[in-house]
Amino acid sequence: MKAFWRNNSLSIVMLSLFAVTFVGQSITGWLTLNDQRQEHAAAPLRLVDYLRSGAFVEATAENWESEFLQMYVYVIFTVFLLQKGSAESKPLHRKANVDEDPRVHAHEPGVPGPVRRGGWRLKVYERSLSLALFMLFLMSFSMHALGGRAAVNEQRRLHGQPTIALSEYVGSAQFWFESLQNWQSEFLSIAAMVLLSITLRQRGSPESKPVATPHQITAPE
Repeated sequence: MKAFWRNNSLSIVMLSLFAVTFVGQSITGWLTLNDQRQEHAAAPLRLVDYLRSGAFVEATAENWESEFLQMYVYVIFTVFLLQKGSAESKPLHRKANVDEDPRVHAHEPGVPGPVRRGGWRLKVYERSLSLALFMLFLMSFSMHALGGRAAVNEQRRLHGQPTIALSEYVGSAQFWFESLQNWQSEFLSIAAMVLLSITLRQRGSPESKPVATPHQITAPE
């Protein structure tokens, strides 16, 4: 167990934090929605019903959508965009290890199966990280649209107004406000990480250059 914890502690801690905050979001979101329903003399929802509601799905997916978009864009842009002095950039003046053609390692022991087999499997595999992140973004975007429409229609029913179609909701200013308010913060956080890592350090973190590295050096040069 000690070795398992040491070898997987980063993912264990991050998933544990996700679980704790997800439960917290669920409970506080449930209480908030029931407060709003009480103002309209509507019956409160049980927690299990709230977790199936459009309000919960929209609130959750709206945030997941921006996170997966951020990671997808970052992975793709770091393929061909550089930043002098940043720990988040590939070297400026030499080829990085990540640019190496995997086909030259096809016969080495322990390589992933798609590398050994080559062909279309390798073509997909060498882009699999960005493809997975993009699919997670599309899934979250769709959940946001469906959940948001359900939440809006529930509010409209409480106010005695007619419901709207999915296309009407996706084309509304509200939908894009919900998305863009999160997207802009994600892109700002990426820019902050890229630029701050030029001059600031965190000893022991792979996201930082070594503490004694001159500012103008682009890691991992």
